[in-house]
Amino acid sequence: MTLFRTDCRHFRGDVPCKPHKLHGVHCADCAHYDPIRQRVLIIKLGALGDVVRTTPLLTPLRKRFPQAEIHWLTLSPEILPASVDLKLPFDLASLLVIEETTYDYAINLDKDREACALMARVKAGEKHGFTWKDGRCAPVDDRAVHKFGTGVFDDLSRANTLSYLQEIFDIADFSFQGEEYVLDNHAAGRRAWDIDRARHVVGLNTGCGGRWTSRLWSEERWTELAKGLKRDGHEVVLLGGPPEHERNLRIAAASGATYFGHFDLQLFIDLLDQCDTVVTQVTMAMHLALGRHKNLVLMNNIFNRHEFELYGRGSIVEPSTGCECFYAPRCRRPDKGGHACMDDISAEQVHAAVRACRPQRDLGA
Repeated sequence: MTLFRTDCRHFRGDVPCKPHKLHGVHCADCAHYDPIRQRVLIIKLGALGDVVRTTPLLTPLRKRFPQAEIHWLTLSPEILPASVDLKLPFDLASLLVIEETTYDYAINLDKDREACALMARVKAGEKHGFTWKDGRCAPVDDRAVHKFGTGVFDDLSRANTLSYLQEIFDIADFSFQGEEYVLDNHAAGRRAWDIDRARHVVGLNTGCGGRWTSRLWSEERWTELAKGLKRDGHEVVLLGGPPEHERNLRIAAASGATYFGHFDLQLFIDLLDQCDTVVTQVTMAMHLALGRHKNLVLMNNIFNRHEFELYGRGSIVEPSTGCECFYAPRCRRPDKGGHACMDDISAEQVHAAVRACRPQRDLGA
């Protein structure tokens, strides 16, 4: 008689499994037996937005390995969807688990030294992405050469016409077919938001973090946009974290837009989920909005616009004067006596882009 079915998806070994706790069953006579036939490893550490925009890979991986147990190593395990079987934080315990597991398929999409060094140690029948060779990050195979090149040569990056998803799908030995982000809203129903859902709800994500200030749109422009959207009959909600708190308080006071404050990640996702359209610079909120299938108006200056996949739900607005600060954290124009190129994006341009977006509920979403 089989005492333990260690190949079952529910089996834990260290603690009782969920079917046993709920129904008292044992392995030998369990109707919930779900055998694992393959194991898949994804290494994508961060940043959080990059982790979210890697989740479309889960769809073809599940099709190719329908009975796989999927492990994902990341700095942000809290953002991973429920379809990931084992969410591994980047720590010693997780590294020990990975080194003592044999995988059928493993992919590393980070060029961080630690991620590549780990990939070189992973035991897998099939490997993709980036690894460690001769003391440096290196492509595993020819499929990763294109993405590797755009990451080390600016001219190749500028000339690239593939989206990030097309690139990583090719690295993973798949073809991108419009697979969506996978992002759960774990905080749904946790708070009742005082938002007029009868109107087209527009979320304005006013910050871009402290590192890449070259992406920042001015407070004056945000205020002007919020006022215009309010006059146009939209419900306007300001979004942001602690760094944007004082700015959002001022914008709310000057424009009449709604500002609830800043929240933990899961509640922020739920607030963003109340919006029909989100306006943002290239930020984590951009990926969260795409993950919740929102319309998106994306303000971009320093990145290659081809990188972004909006799924036909929005548009990209860029400075009319161009940008000389490709992948630069700080705008160089003020040093030369000019003004930041982001100031060449007008509130009217962004307002027009919002007006072109229809609420998702009107589209049957």
